[in-house]
Amino acid sequence: MAELEQGEQDLEKKIEETRQRFKNEFLQDSADKYDSRDVERLQTDDGLVEGYLTWRLYVVDDALKMIDESLQWRKEFGVNDLSESTIPRWMFETGAVYLHGYDKEGNKLFWFKVKLHVKDTKTILDKKKYVAFWLERYAKKEPGMPLTVVFDMAESGLSNIDMEFVKYVINCFKVYYPKFLSKMIIVDMPWIMNAAWRIVKSWLGPEAISKLKFASKSEVQMFIGPEYLPPHMGGTDLFKYSYPPLPDDDFQTPICDNGPIVSEDETESKEGEMEGKDALESSFNSEVAVKPKKVNFLEDSLRAEDNDKGDTSARTKGARKPLTTFKGPLLDVSPAEELSFGSGETEKKCLIILSNVTKNQVAFKVRTTAPEKYRVKPSSSCCEPGASVDIVVSLHGGSQASPQDRFLVMAAEMDNVGSQELAQFWKEVPKTKIMEHRLRCHVLESVKPTVSLLRDSPVDTGTNGQQELNTVLMRMMASNSRLEQKLSTCLWVQKVLIGLVLVLMVLNLLCLYLLGTAQRPS
Repeated sequence: MAELEQGEQDLEKKIEETRQRFKNEFLQDSADKYDSRDVERLQTDDGLVEGYLTWRLYVVDDALKMIDESLQWRKEFGVNDLSESTIPRWMFETGAVYLHGYDKEGNKLFWFKVKLHVKDTKTILDKKKYVAFWLERYAKKEPGMPLTVVFDMAESGLSNIDMEFVKYVINCFKVYYPKFLSKMIIVDMPWIMNAAWRIVKSWLGPEAISKLKFASKSEVQMFIGPEYLPPHMGGTDLFKYSYPPLPDDDFQTPICDNGPIVSEDETESKEGEMEGKDALESSFNSEVAVKPKKVNFLEDSLRAEDNDKGDTSARTKGARKPLTTFKGPLLDVSPAEELSFGSGETEKKCLIILSNVTKNQVAFKVRTTAPEKYRVKPSSSCCEPGASVDIVVSLHGGSQASPQDRFLVMAAEMDNVGSQELAQFWKEVPKTKIMEHRLRCHVLESVKPTVSLLRDSPVDTGTNGQQELNTVLMRMMASNSRLEQKLSTCLWVQKVLIGLVLVLMVLNLLCLYLLGTAQRPS
């Protein structure tokens, strides 16, 4: 534990050193090189600086060079101002690049349909901005979460290979978006393109070379489940790209906005289970036309307050309590990033705590990518100024959590509380006034044996203790990952040195041969 604390302190010092040196060495005489919004974010977002340091193996000099290059690129491309209106519409309509689905580790898939790409110097800048648009959009929606890039090479040929564009995509992950790349999977590559991809491999560098995977149609299922693979790759995903809208939001929209999803316990009666199922379907199934239940916000709030006094403690009993908090403009959301579920009976419930930080009433609702798996109570309601709401998320029946599962907390500030209905409010509120925060799912199977062993010991292993253990293990895994990166770099350097030695030996033999030839009598 002491070593972990020391490691955290060292990281904080590195982050502060990086910021200070960037300010002193890069900002003083050339501040106009960067967008002021990026500079401000660099000074306030620890995760951003840590990303650059991690990718550069905590060498501050290298991280600073990367930050300089990245921020200059962001200003040159106007990344902060990229939107659907600034990108030519035909680029969205082609479907050559888009976000959809998840790999087996829960990372979002970034698809490149190579057969739809045609090399054209006139449109290359727009294509580069198009890629930046998707990356920036994802970075804002799920900060800190990596992507898995999939190059679908089916039916592609040499005319589709644009080395400048490919190099740009690689630079996006090497320089502009550090730690974003989980894997880069090249699927079904024609043999005629082998030489081109050898060049691509050399561009990746030692940090990312291990992330490049070549896979056939049958091998790709090692990385991506069939539910997120198209039929031509042996999958069952019938997704068809179309625009508009943008196909990157997998959250299902409830029809009945105020329909709380009943939490299911083992002790509930059969009738209670059926009611919970009906409530879930009415809340999440967007294909069934259900008439929204009209509820007055003020009446509903007062009624909920009376009811919650009696059942809040019973409802939240056994739920995993969050340890981290995201500070939002309308609501503080706990946990900050992920809900942790396991296979044990005490690991099937999680608690989301929403705290109103405004002076007005705030409406909220929770959406999910897997409505058939989870019960959420309440799924939609409102929170008084300065108050908090406990939301219980529980696995339904024998369902198992998956890293691909996501939750979306939406919140909007209320003005006229007494006169607005819940369903009508969400229809009328402008999107620009809605706060969104995403939570991913973390599966605890990997630490279950350790927890079981500790249960048999006299050490206190309550819920908080298990969560602390999970946190420690995650930090240890992060440390191991950094060590693996350093080891990969060492091995790469070793290979380079061996290659240089071999080259020198060949040159030496060549010199000896030439000398011998010159000394022979004519």
